[in-house]
Amino acid sequence: MTASVWSVLPPVISIILALWTKEVYMSLLVGIFAGALIFTQGNLIEAILAMFQVMSDKVGSNVNILVFLVILGILVAAITRSGATRAYGEWAARTIHSKRSASLLTALLGVVIFIDDYFNCLTVGTVMRPVTDKFKIARTKLAYIIDATAAPICIIAPVSSWAAAVGSSLPEDSSIDGFNLFLQTIPFNLYAWLTILFMVFVSWTGRDFAAMGRSVAKNNEHFEIPKEYQDTAEAAVSHPEEGHGKLIDLILPLLVLIAACVFGMLYTGGLFEGKGVVDAFANCDSSKSLVLGSFIAFVFTGLLYLPRKVITFDSFCDSFGWGFKAMTPAIFVLCLAWTLSGICNKDYLDLGGYVGTIVSAHAGILMFLPPIFYLVGAGLSFATGTSWGTFSILIPIAIAVLGTADPVMLTLCVTAILSGAVTGDHASPISDTTILASAGAQCHHIDHVSTQLPYVIVVGSCSFIGYIVDGITANGWLGMAAGLACLVVVMLVIRAKVPSLD
Repeated sequence: MTASVWSVLPPVISIILALWTKEVYMSLLVGIFAGALIFTQGNLIEAILAMFQVMSDKVGSNVNILVFLVILGILVAAITRSGATRAYGEWAARTIHSKRSASLLTALLGVVIFIDDYFNCLTVGTVMRPVTDKFKIARTKLAYIIDATAAPICIIAPVSSWAAAVGSSLPEDSSIDGFNLFLQTIPFNLYAWLTILFMVFVSWTGRDFAAMGRSVAKNNEHFEIPKEYQDTAEAAVSHPEEGHGKLIDLILPLLVLIAACVFGMLYTGGLFEGKGVVDAFANCDSSKSLVLGSFIAFVFTGLLYLPRKVITFDSFCDSFGWGFKAMTPAIFVLCLAWTLSGICNKDYLDLGGYVGTIVSAHAGILMFLPPIFYLVGAGLSFATGTSWGTFSILIPIAIAVLGTADPVMLTLCVTAILSGAVTGDHASPISDTTILASAGAQCHHIDHVSTQLPYVIVVGSCSFIGYIVDGITANGWLGMAAGLACLVVVMLVIRAKVPSLD
């Protein structure tokens, strides 16, 4: 039953159950076990063994990401306990005077932290949550802004872990330079650019609609921190021994964290072994880089706080447990999402092989390829919850179908794949970046998914129209113009029909 229509069933089950029951953990477990049963053709014992074998493999291969999350959680808890976050909130309260400026500053911080989407989601949420809470901005709105400046920014940033992921998705025997191909896709990544524009629009005008509009309106009537987050590390820092940190005690650790992560990418990419900066970023090990960068920042923070007695030694050590505790929900969901992705990979159900067969069979009409790749990329990313997995499946297919004879169409098709993957990633309840955006904003995960989905559909529809124009004209700029024109029309309609909730 591998590479067949049955391989679509596990992610479909998980997504439907998650949206219906709002219980992500159980939904993912049911989908994983269904996939294992399909793979073992109904053998119950073998299905259980297969399920935990996949989980072991996926968690083991992603252990650096889990370590990074734990260290980041500890770092966040230490910074918060030091009082530095409170100091930042006091500064922001004096500087920021409206929901609009708070939302736009959150977006700006998301743009600045372009290195990695995991790092982006958790850092932006941690830093801006106290500020957005002060202005009673809905946690769902914060989660959307975080998510809209995570993957969409990383996928158009030449210096990011996503650039490395795209470059590494090309077949080993390909004569195409992966990094140069990635650079050519940046101007035409419709979903990324249009999402950023649309996010700025709703932040500036306050004209939220559909599920987001209802969430914001309810929040305006009665602002409340979600119950499941009222006993996390953030709440725990109201301990009487809370430190007397200043704004600099927040800024310096974050700057060191960013610099150390960049250094980690250069180091693991071979900069000190003679490679150039561009090659080092293209060949870096992003997960190792994040672990290295976060550990350097953690050590730096301890050396910054403890000698100055910003925080007591006991409180600093106590942050270890609170930091781990705060990251546990995100870690658990990530492990399950990775396992579901694993059961769908080529060694088991081979969902990608099934999708590839369908795409290859309908590749005869060249001008339809960009919109087809966009839809398939969005669907595959939505079903598996992984953009990077979608890159690795579809980019080799695009190269195999088009070759190097038509570099313009190849660039447009690869761009459509990247754009579609981010679209599906945004819409999927089992996507790691969607999960981390919820964790960063500390809002209920399914609430984030349901409120963001209408916005994804709006921008995704405009992007799809743009890729239709791309295919017909073989001109990325005309496609960008068409997508932008569609979004402008939509925004004008929203401005005329939807009242501001700010």
